[in-house]
Amino acid sequence: MAAIFAASSGPGAPLPPGRNLDKVLHAGAFGVLAVIAAWALTRGRLRAATGRALLAAWLISTVYGALDETHQYFVPGRQADPADLAADALGALAAAGVIYAWSIIARGSE
Repeated sequence: MAAIFAASSGPGAPLPPGRNLDKVLHAGAFGVLAVIAAWALTRGRLRAATGRALLAAWLISTVYGALDETHQYFVPGRQADPADLAADALGALAAAGVIYAWSIIARGSE
């Protein structure tokens, strides 16, 4: 969370136009945040991740995304963008889905 806060506290880096790279970066960063949240919620046992834990990891990541967009509203040179929040939520959801699928497969192979 500290890395995301630090990155959103300054002016945005120039990105190539027209490629939606910004949305990919948002999804990736919040996907990583969801993995870290899931790891913390499962006490490092992602193999034992439950739907409830992964829902909580997704919610933590998405709520932090909303807080980050609110923060950016007050940073000169930045803007709050609902599409960025959507990318945050989708990245976190994708990560939670991958963990859930992996945990089912991993538990089945025991």
